[in-house]
Amino acid sequence: MPWPVEREFSLSWDEREDTMNVRNCRGCGRIFNYLAGPHLCPVCREKLEEKFQEVKEYIKQNKGVGIPEVAESCDVDINQIRQWLREGRLELSAEAAAHLTCEACGKAIRSGRFCDKCMINMTRDFNEVLKAGRAPAKPEKQDPDGAKMRFLK
Repeated sequence: MPWPVEREFSLSWDEREDTMNVRNCRGCGRIFNYLAGPHLCPVCREKLEEKFQEVKEYIKQNKGVGIPEVAESCDVDINQIRQWLREGRLELSAEAAAHLTCEACGKAIRSGRFCDKCMINMTRDFNEVLKAGRAPAKPEKQDPDGAKMRFLK
C-alpha cells in the first residue's frame, strides 16, 4: 500500500494568521512569546511586579523619601523607579525636589508623561479626528527638486 502523498504548503510570514512574536527576555535572556508591554518573560514580569509592591510599601511607610533612598533600600534601579513614575504607577510628592517634565510643553509634573493641559488638548484633538473619520493631516514637505532622483558626482 503506497504512502499518502503529503501536500507541501509554503506560506510567507505575512500570510500566516497564527504568528508568534518570539523575543528574548531583557531580564533573564530566556525566549518567550511576546504579547505586549515590557520585553520581559512572565517570570521576570512577576518579579518586577513584586519589586514594585515592595517599593510601594516602602514609600507608604517612609513618607517623603527620595528616589535614591528608595532605590538603595529596595535594591531597585533608579531608572526603573523613573519608569514607574512615567507610567503613572508612582507619584512624586508636592514637596519633592525632583520633578518630571511634560513631554509636550516642558512643564513640571509629578507623574505620567504629560501635564493636565496637554492631556486635555491631545484628547480633544484625538476625539476630533475620530468624529471626522479621517487621519490627521500631515504637513507636506516642500522638496525643491520635487520627487526627482539624482546621483552625486
